[in-house]
Amino acid sequence: MRIVLGVTGGIAAYKSALLLRLMTEAGHQVDVVPTPAALNFVGQATWEALSGRPVRTDTFEAVETVNHVRLGREAELVVVAPATADSLARAAAGLAPDLLGNVLLTATCPVLMVPAMHTEMWTHPATVANVDLLRSRGISVLDPDSGRLTGQDTGPGRFPEPDRIWAEAQSLVADGLRTSRPTAQQNGALAGRAVVVTAGGTREALDPVRYLGNRSSGKQGVAVAEAALAAGARVTFIGGAMSVEPPAGAEVVRVESTQELHEAVMAHAPGADALVMAAAVADFRPAEYADSKIKKSEDGSNPVIRLERTPDILAEAVQARAAGQPMPGTIIGFGAETGDATASVLEFGAAKLARKGCEMLVVNQVGRDKVFGQDTTEVTMLFADGREPVAAAGDKSEVGVAIVTELAGLLGPLGRLDRMDQ
Repeated sequence: MRIVLGVTGGIAAYKSALLLRLMTEAGHQVDVVPTPAALNFVGQATWEALSGRPVRTDTFEAVETVNHVRLGREAELVVVAPATADSLARAAAGLAPDLLGNVLLTATCPVLMVPAMHTEMWTHPATVANVDLLRSRGISVLDPDSGRLTGQDTGPGRFPEPDRIWAEAQSLVADGLRTSRPTAQQNGALAGRAVVVTAGGTREALDPVRYLGNRSSGKQGVAVAEAALAAGARVTFIGGAMSVEPPAGAEVVRVESTQELHEAVMAHAPGADALVMAAAVADFRPAEYADSKIKKSEDGSNPVIRLERTPDILAEAVQARAAGQPMPGTIIGFGAETGDATASVLEFGAAKLARKGCEMLVVNQVGRDKVFGQDTTEVTMLFADGREPVAAAGDKSEVGVAIVTELAGLLGPLGRLDRMDQ
């Protein structure tokens, strides 16, 4: 996604550096446009180092590219953080005394302004009127937090935490996609298509009582299947362990282990137009299965459980297609990732996309209180053909619509040759 981050002249400008880091670590291209006053707080070199892109500050720079118009036209999201009382007033009046003002006048994408100022400025009737006017024009203005301000002051006007701003921005983009872009459901884009969707977790038996499993609820896979059905597709739903019911209207195949899921995919995917691997597949299983319940030892020693790898179903489906077998021409994988000191969630996701060889990978960050079992989620869709990543956030049914809309775009109109046949 192409983002313009506008920074105006407030002390909170230093916190926007943290916001910029969140955006770039999520894999987005960010052009920072600071006002001249903002550079008194954070210098141009900092913005260029964190964004990895040149920073323009003057309307008359890069005139040959019509830069003052191009930035706004090409942006898919504009965030102004912090937005001072002066910048809100200028935006409300439609003034463009600097490059950022020109961006705001030419942008047709979602715009989020994040005020930060002293309480008296925020509550002044002029600022209140300017905010109301901007909101009436469709610009989102985030209410500031209340707390410690510059000096000894406290009260409303505090710059919100970068995590809150980024979550609001992603939600704004998702809302924009839902309202401004036709979804697959609205145009019946999958009519006549056959789609296989896997969902839920797999369970690997240790003995007749115990198993190794994961926290997947199956909610996202069900949402994808329901969105595909609503778009006119014939859906085969392969479900593992789930806390929700399978989608009505789909052909349902129930499985438990990764091996059973592997067999079901290899049996039902050939001849389908698309395979969506939303299931949370176990990477390992017990190397030995105990025919009876494993008992506690009398001496108090711990049992030793040896694990072995399970089949890589996503990779094998792609490999089977490459070998000439009749697998779907469009295969979508899911990457439930956790970042660490070596790489971000999206960096791990990009590596997985390249390694698996599928057309699209839906990446999200997981954990005990993230994604698994929850009704809401945030994902980023990465594409093998190099197109810009697409973010989606909201409840899982809304994200399912966004995923199926991208799937329809990959498939194209019915009758187009699949990639495996080209």
